[in-house]
Amino acid sequence: MDQWQERKRPVCLERRFEFESYSATRDFLDRLGEHSEATQRFPDISFGRTYVNITLRPEQDGEAAALSEGDRRFAHEIDGLLG
Repeated sequence: MDQWQERKRPVCLERRFEFESYSATRDFLDRLGEHSEATQRFPDISFGRTYVNITLRPEQDGEAAALSEGDRRFAHEIDGLLG
């Protein structure tokens, strides 16, 4: 979790993943897509040939939105997809 950056405005967790090739990037995106479908959590994603930026927003919306243990657990699960 130490590579995730927690932001206050807007409330979110962000991380950049870097890869050595487009193939490795694509493999990670495929695993992330499968995991997102299985958990029904869909982070904001931007990517290029050798990187993926992920932003996780709180599950609950509104002015009182705050990151939960579930949000941090999901970030940890994404870290585990680096395989």
